[in-house]
Amino acid sequence: MTDLTTFIAGLPKAELHVHHVGSASPRIVAELAARHPDSKVPTDPEALADYFVFRDFAHFIEIYLSVVDLIRDAEDVRLLTYEIARDMARQNIRYAELTVTPYSSTRRGIPDTAFVEAIEDARKAAEAELGTVLRWCFDIPGEAGPEAAEETARIACELRPEGLVSFGLGGPEIGVPRPQFKPYFDRAIAAGLHSVPHAGETTGPQTIWDALTELRAERIGHGTSSVQDPKLLAHLAEHRIPLEVCPTSNIATRAVATLDEHPLKQMVEAGVLVTINSDDPPMFGTDLTAEYGVAARLLGLDAAGVAALAKNAVEASFLDAEGKARLAAEIDAYTAVAGR
Repeated sequence: MTDLTTFIAGLPKAELHVHHVGSASPRIVAELAARHPDSKVPTDPEALADYFVFRDFAHFIEIYLSVVDLIRDAEDVRLLTYEIARDMARQNIRYAELTVTPYSSTRRGIPDTAFVEAIEDARKAAEAELGTVLRWCFDIPGEAGPEAAEETARIACELRPEGLVSFGLGGPEIGVPRPQFKPYFDRAIAAGLHSVPHAGETTGPQTIWDALTELRAERIGHGTSSVQDPKLLAHLAEHRIPLEVCPTSNIATRAVATLDEHPLKQMVEAGVLVTINSDDPPMFGTDLTAEYGVAARLLGLDAAGVAALAKNAVEASFLDAEGKARLAAEIDAYTAVAGR
């Protein structure tokens, strides 16, 4: 596995399901916690490892929101965003669609224009200085209901930053039915944004169907329970609707019991277009490079197979045709040399 691990580390990659605050490294979280000492988040990077052990999905959300509370001004936002890009660049991530939750910041007092300006400034600097291209998915924190949905749709449609490509829905699924968010997704889609809600992570296949029929999902975040419904798997495969699969995340949040029980192989065998992602990497003790290693083991892939998986993410991305062709060609060129 050592040679394959080396191959994966150098492989040019795209990532489609990774959260903004959830990508804060222990160093950055500790720095922010020290700036805001009223928080219960540890200021010691080593202590964060224990802090980021989750009993279940509800506990994960509780801890996640405590980190969100550390992002209190535009300077915090800009710092976090740029440092995420730096970590991505180290992994040879060339392109990422970062899921951003504006409502979590605006409700804490950061003006919407300042928030948007901070992420855009970081995005432009990251591309110029690090070579990593960032795009945004603005997502609704589902547990906050219609108020959050309205605010997210307003910011997305009225402020519409240059880097924004899609509209999502995250947070808990249990007790948060997808259909209630249809009007907000309709607005976002009418404004030219792509629909990429989370669905079927901790609930059954019906949540995924609701995301497809009510929210007109073009990609599904997680989609873990899709394997419980052969008709759904066939639909996803036939219509080439990608799943954003995050294996280690599913274990950390107890959505799946063990990696060996993860349904990734069933998805692939059904012909579904799957992409590999890290979700909230430092919180789950992982990164995209590690997730490709997990996927390679679960699927029995060699270097060529891993490269093909990386190209799935390029295909499923919202890059323009020229950008897709360029990144796919870079993956092929790297594989031709390093994958022999």
